[in-house]
Amino acid sequence: MTEAILRIRNLRTYFFTRRGIVKAVDGIDFDLRKSECLCLVGESGCGKTVTALSILNLVDSPPGRVVSGEIYYDSLNLLKCPPDQIRRIRGKEIAMVFQDAQSALNPVFTIGDQIAEQVKLRPEVNQREAKEQVINLLKEVGMPIPEKMIGYYPHQLSGGMRQRAMIAMSLSGDPQILIADEPTTAVDVTVKGQILDIFSQLKSTRQMSLLFITHELGIVSEIGDRIMVMYGGKIVETATVSELLNNPKHPYTISLIKCLPDITQVMGRLESIPGTVPSLINPPSGCLFHPRCDKAMAVCSKEEPPPFIVAEGRTVFCHLYSRPER
Repeated sequence: MTEAILRIRNLRTYFFTRRGIVKAVDGIDFDLRKSECLCLVGESGCGKTVTALSILNLVDSPPGRVVSGEIYYDSLNLLKCPPDQIRRIRGKEIAMVFQDAQSALNPVFTIGDQIAEQVKLRPEVNQREAKEQVINLLKEVGMPIPEKMIGYYPHQLSGGMRQRAMIAMSLSGDPQILIADEPTTAVDVTVKGQILDIFSQLKSTRQMSLLFITHELGIVSEIGDRIMVMYGGKIVETATVSELLNNPKHPYTISLIKCLPDITQVMGRLESIPGTVPSLINPPSGCLFHPRCDKAMAVCSKEEPPPFIVAEGRTVFCHLYSRPER
């Protein structure tokens, strides 16, 4: 098994609001291995983005705060690093591609200037070399006519080109870990495929670790090695992509897969999961999914399910399985 480059243990990130404490991430554990793509999947509001922001210490405080846990980058606990050290790691060692490139890019600077900002931090790089590196980064992400595009402002680019510029900016520090937060959400189907191809190529050529966040379970087979399913701020199942898509174990995962459209049935009816996502201020007792689960038992409403190993490398948090993790 490949060595882990990022290890998260018992991470809890809460938001303290007037209505109460929002437990956005509530005690999750996972490893990101070197050179792998780990997909984090779940419905909107389940804690995927907050997990990513917690890793980079970007949670708005107030109202948010990491209240407990450990985040190890190699042997360094990021939660105990001083702000100056985190800023040196952020972008250079661990970079992030945000969901909305329009909001993430500065509208008053050209994309060339914004990408070059990280490149120019290296003392050995002069102005001409920085420009060459920016052009090469834009070529790497498939930007057409990069020599011309470096002078464009964000508003002059299409949604797909802005996303490519964001990816190029994230690569400017040559990071070991790249976090992609739903990078295909705001683009059309054709561009979505191109963006996925870019990430697959980057993972292969740069040998970087990729944490890919998405609510679209249907695209993870194109890019992922392993997959984690989140629900209500908790991880409910972890497996390889092929194992999970072909043989899901948790009732929530099974329901998600049933919701995928079937292209073989032109007039087929789309499935849906009954009920609503739980309140993270006043969550249900026991298993958070039990009010929506058609396999719920009496214990499900009383006790939170511990992790169960159902097969080698497969963990599921569900009372349907009876062998707890040792």
